[in-house]
Amino acid sequence: MSASLRNFLITRILLTIPMVLILITMVFIIMRVLPGDPIRSQLGPKISEAQANELRERLGLNRPLYQQYFDFLWKMIRLDFGTALTQGERPIKDELGERLPATLELTIPSMLFTATFGILLGAFAAKNRKKPIDFAIRLFSIVIYSIPIFFMGLIFQIIFSVRLPILPLAGRMNTLLLTSFKPITNFYVIDSILTGNWPALGSALAHLVMPSVTLGLALTGVYIRLTRINMIEMLQSDFITAGRARGLPEPRLVYRHALRNTFIPIMTLIGLEFAILLAGAVLTETTFSWPGMGRYLVERIQLRDYTAVQATIGVFALFVGLITLVMDVLYAFIDPRIRY
Repeated sequence: MSASLRNFLITRILLTIPMVLILITMVFIIMRVLPGDPIRSQLGPKISEAQANELRERLGLNRPLYQQYFDFLWKMIRLDFGTALTQGERPIKDELGERLPATLELTIPSMLFTATFGILLGAFAAKNRKKPIDFAIRLFSIVIYSIPIFFMGLIFQIIFSVRLPILPLAGRMNTLLLTSFKPITNFYVIDSILTGNWPALGSALAHLVMPSVTLGLALTGVYIRLTRINMIEMLQSDFITAGRARGLPEPRLVYRHALRNTFIPIMTLIGLEFAILLAGAVLTETTFSWPGMGRYLVERIQLRDYTAVQATIGVFALFVGLITLVMDVLYAFIDPRIRY
């Protein structure tokens, strides 16, 4: 590893730490200035003041804010999220261990779908610039980006689950299969393959289609427009002109040479869109009753559950920071100029 690459990686890692710290600090502050009492949301409004004070003392909510904050940071560093205020003694780590794989199982196919579909359509539109198909693709990108995720999900449910009952309406797996299904990693697709449970695999894939396509389509328009703009500029460059003069086939020039040189801005978008997909997963999981972190976060926010909300957003922040770091490392390998 060269010195420039090593210094670049160290710098990016050091910049990721304050980004995550600022985010979880903001969450800590916001959750404590919002109206409402998490203790009474757990035990009900009719509990006595003595019972409420006893629970506050047990959970450390009666201590000064700075002590609560540093205790929270120390637990986050050790990945010890404690127990949720509204779910008894079950550790939050166990809750997130079940729900994080569900969110990733939804987000990763969505990312692959939106990137592949959007990039190919954008390249095709640039190749056919100012033709009717180009205008049609651009119009599609605007319309698909303008539709709210939850509305698109409801439309798909009406079409493919009610009118044409070919896909399941909600959930991760058929209830009858779920009773005998024993997850290993909580990634249902992977666990079905590992256990050789092919009916469960078919059900998991069928349940994954609508939510992943809904989440992926919501951001496809961004990839189409970004790829098209960069591809038009690239197709007018000197090396493409030289390739045409040598008689290279146009598809090879477009999809192999020009498209390859547009990957840096596209990779930048992939890193940013991962965070947006995680945010979009909140709406998608709620619409499709998908038991992931997004739905869990909405439920905990409604109950003013400090510990669960802080832990969930902290995990989100760690993943976004990790993805951003990976994208930066890939930039450095693709384009060495970025290291300096």
